[in-house]
Amino acid sequence: MGAMQAITEHIEHMAARLAEVPGVVGVMLGGSRARGEHRPESDWDLGVYYRGELDLAALGEVAGRGVEVAGPGGWGPWVNGGAWLRVDGVAVDWILRDLDRVERVWADCRAGRYEVGVQAGHPLGFWSPCYVGELALGRVLADPAGELATLRAQVADYPEPLRAALTAGAWEAEFLVGAAAKGAGRGDVLYVSLCVSRAVGVLVQGLYARDRRWCLNEKGALAVAGQLDYVPADFEARVRQLLGSAGETPEALAATVERARQLVGEVVAVLRG
Repeated sequence: MGAMQAITEHIEHMAARLAEVPGVVGVMLGGSRARGEHRPESDWDLGVYYRGELDLAALGEVAGRGVEVAGPGGWGPWVNGGAWLRVDGVAVDWILRDLDRVERVWADCRAGRYEVGVQAGHPLGFWSPCYVGELALGRVLADPAGELATLRAQVADYPEPLRAALTAGAWEAEFLVGAAAKGAGRGDVLYVSLCVSRAVGVLVQGLYARDRRWCLNEKGALAVAGQLDYVPADFEARVRQLLGSAGETPEALAATVERARQLVGEVVAVLRG
């Protein structure tokens, strides 16, 4: 048996054991491995979906000695909790997901509503549609009652109201570059840099939505957005220039903000077109 096959079987066995823990509804494989975009050293991300009271002691038994399991809320308001393990030298991450909350977010998405929350590890914020995108892009590993499969089938089509809301949300990028201009005059490097980077993040969310594509987080999002047919041909290169060297003097910062304003205007025009 090859090393990859061995760890795959280990993961599948782990998922089956997790599904037996009181409170757990099912387990999904997420991240790059679910999408077939992984590298040999890529983590294995397991979404552990639960309802109600979760038996943390039983989760700890599955995790094994010396592994700390963070219960609901232990890692913050959106990345709810979980554990970090190693299996044959490869990182395996458990990420808890409250299925009732996921279903509420799905209802919001269908109605064209979304939230952006503060969450460690998400510098541009945690965008609530990520919950639904994880289901749409993930692979079910254990699902005794078939609930995850049923919900995954429901989220197969990107909701048009969410698409409209996220593309319309590009107004924030325009607002941010306007605010950045005031910071540039004060030579405020931190403020300008944060405004410009968030403006880019807002644009990327809108571009993903226009393409009916789920954006799970910031990692690799710029490269994907830069390959979409309807963005300016040099979108990614211009963003790299903006974020790679904002400048230190008021004059240099003002020039960065002006370039950002031009780029934002072009992309917003696409999103509103």
